[in-house]
Amino acid sequence: MKASPPGWPRISSSLFYDDPAKVIDWLCRAFGFEVRLKIEGEGGRIEHSELVFGDGLIMVGTAGGKSTRPEPLPGKSPRSLGGAITQALCVYVDDVDAHCERAKAAGAKIVEPPTTTDYGEEYWSDRGYRAVDPEGHQWWFMQRMRGPGM
Repeated sequence: MKASPPGWPRISSSLFYDDPAKVIDWLCRAFGFEVRLKIEGEGGRIEHSELVFGDGLIMVGTAGGKSTRPEPLPGKSPRSLGGAITQALCVYVDDVDAHCERAKAAGAKIVEPPTTTDYGEEYWSDRGYRAVDPEGHQWWFMQRMRGPGM
């Protein structure tokens, strides 16, 4: 398998929001993402954006997809679907408890507070929490506490 292009992880996810410009700022403040690219279209519509967290990358755009596509992407915000989700994102952080406090201070809904889960000596132990962003996307933030056989 060839290497992915420089600056791009092997897999990245696209998230759709009804008000992505507002949420991009919130994701940076609450979860620690940084904006690498933001392309605005007519009326401030976010046509494409790239947010990075360490070596991870997500793309954030306006629900309905790019306005110039002949057939817009059918992306929707969970808020517009009554809270239904089709994906949950998992992000590894250095200090999950501090990250949770930062997210909570920025207004994230903490659905599950930081909890340590031990999968057994031959696997690993993680500490993590689950948060919901302003439009209903579900996020897991994890910290590896112990690796396999340790």
